[in-house]
Amino acid sequence: MIISFTFKFCLAYIAKIIIIVTMDKKSMLQIVKDLDFDFRNTVYKEGETEVQIFRPSLLSKRFQDYDVKKNFQIWLKEGKREFRPNHLRVMIDLNLRMRSNPELKKQLLLAFDNIFYGKDPEIELKELARRKFEHYLNPLMVIGILHQLFIIEQEYAYHKESNFEPPTLFYQGWVREFIDNPKEIDNLCMSVCSRQPPIAKYVNLENKKCKKRRKDLKPLWYLNEE
Repeated sequence: MIISFTFKFCLAYIAKIIIIVTMDKKSMLQIVKDLDFDFRNTVYKEGETEVQIFRPSLLSKRFQDYDVKKNFQIWLKEGKREFRPNHLRVMIDLNLRMRSNPELKKQLLLAFDNIFYGKDPEIELKELARRKFEHYLNPLMVIGILHQLFIIEQEYAYHKESNFEPPTLFYQGWVREFIDNPKEIDNLCMSVCSRQPPIAKYVNLENKKCKKRRKDLKPLWYLNEE
C-alpha cells in the first residue's frame, strides 16, 4: 500500500512524499515507473535525510541516448543540502561499517546480497540497523534504499552492452569486494573509478556470460572462492 502526499516546492517543481509500506524491488520499481515528469518523490525519510527520485522531462546532451520515459535521477537530501549520490557512497559506507564492526561482515554481505536479489531493505537491515557503527556516511537504511535504487536504475534505464549477466552484477561485485576485501579504501575507490571489473571471485560463478557459472550456489558462495 502506498500513501502519497503532494505539495509545492518553491515554484520550481511539485514534490510528492511517498510512504511505502512494502519496499521490495518490485514495489520500488513500480514507483519509478509511475514517476511523473519533473516531479521529485521522497521514497524514504529518516530524520533530516531523504532519498528522492526525479524524472526530468528534458535530457542533457550526455544522456541523449537514454529513454526519457525510463530515465530517472536519484537524489539525497540532508537538511538543506541536496545532491546526487553515486555508487561509491554505498561502497564506502559499507567499507567503513565493516572496519568498525568486522564481526558483522557476513551479515552485511548477506543483507546487501538479498537486496540485490529483490528483497525489502527494511526487512533485511532491521537487525543490523540496531547495531552501533563508529564510522559510516548515512543511516544504514538510507544506504540500503540507495543500493536498491542503483540496481533498479541499471536494470530499468541502462541498457548498454555488458560482460556481465545480469549487468548489475558488475556493481554488486564491487559492493561485495568493498565489504570483504582487506585492501585500503583509496585503492578500492581508484579501481572503481578506473572502471576496472570487480575481482572474479565475487562474480564469476553467478555471471551467466562466464563458462564457470553455476546454478547451485549457496548464500555467500564467494567467501569460499580463491
